[in-house]
Amino acid sequence: MSEIPSNLKYTETHEWLEVHDDGTATLGITDYAQGMLGDLVFVEPPEAGTTFDAGDAAAVVESVKAASDVYTPVSGEVVESNERLADEPELINSDPYSDGWLFKIRLSDTNELDNLMSAARYSEILEDQQD
Repeated sequence: MSEIPSNLKYTETHEWLEVHDDGTATLGITDYAQGMLGDLVFVEPPEAGTTFDAGDAAAVVESVKAASDVYTPVSGEVVESNERLADEPELINSDPYSDGWLFKIRLSDTNELDNLMSAARYSEILEDQQD
């Protein structure tokens, strides 16, 4: 498992969020999540303009093992999707924290960020799951 980036926020369902100064955030799945899924063969990120409430299923990732929903931990409007994933879903496997991002969302309630975990707390959760 790769190192968990400290500049990101995390969910218990293994999504990560990078918050930007312009009121948007980039969302993806963690290295742990992609490892559990295995080789990804299809990704369906949401379209720009789609709005979500925190906790909504926002994207689908499919591997040779299973299909899984990706949930957004924040409310807002999708401003961009990672179009490279249509032809290169394996970017999530090879680089989940950079090239493998899923979508960018304009935050409608920054208070929801308080519900996310730090990298240190997320690391503790992973350690507990592996015990």
